[in-house]
Amino acid sequence: MWLRVDGLRTFEMGTPGEMRQRLNDLILTGRKRATAGLLAYDYEAESEEVERVGERLALLDNGRHKIAEVEVTRVDVVPFREVTWEFADAEGEGARSVEHWREGHLRYWTARGYEVGDDTAVVCLWIRLL
Repeated sequence: MWLRVDGLRTFEMGTPGEMRQRLNDLILTGRKRATAGLLAYDYEAESEEVERVGERLALLDNGRHKIAEVEVTRVDVVPFREVTWEFADAEGEGARSVEHWREGHLRYWTARGYEVGDDTAVVCLWIRLL
């Protein structure tokens, strides 16, 4: 189960440390408007439901302090192979193509011990900074 802050589910980007700081900075500057998670590992294993449009989330820093709130504007659950360029670009992390996005995310998730294939369900979460 995810941590709750001020009655909101929390939103912790990437892994703690430099990565989280970089991703949070992208959100705070408005460049990052989307993020991806794995249905099986990030939701089902945590006994959490997928976010819903209109839900507000507390964005946390490395110290697990609330630094902002975001609102969910769109949610798509798609197979890994069907993640679109529109989504990859909205992540704001510098992907040059959807294939480049897939390679980077596959490396990240594999390094965390997750098995990801073409049919793995990916939660494509669109957000806006409040």
